[in-house]
Amino acid sequence: MLKENKIYDYDDQEVKERITNDLISAFKGVYDPEIPVDIYELGLIYKVDINDEGHVEVTMTLTAPACPAAEIIPQQVEEAALTVDGVNSATAIITFDPPWTKDNMSDEAKLILNMF
Repeated sequence: MLKENKIYDYDDQEVKERITNDLISAFKGVYDPEIPVDIYELGLIYKVDINDEGHVEVTMTLTAPACPAAEIIPQQVEEAALTVDGVNSATAIITFDPPWTKDNMSDEAKLILNMF
């Protein structure tokens, strides 16, 4: 997904920190429709890279290879990333290596899902 380009100094630590925090906030607005916890707290986001042109590449997983939301969640992640000032394009890449386990979840997610 692509939007109008803005020029930022992506090597500037303050810019990186702001974009990182804004991306986390954006990802916290994306949910697996079957689970009442956002994908960030579920631990579905493995890696986020941003290049000098403002392209964000999100390496992520799903809770299971046969996840019914396998097509919509990556699209929602890309759309969420594009809401962040400084992000000009975004791609979500799905991987199952390593596979997701409940150990990926934050303590907050485990508490919400009563998995302690």
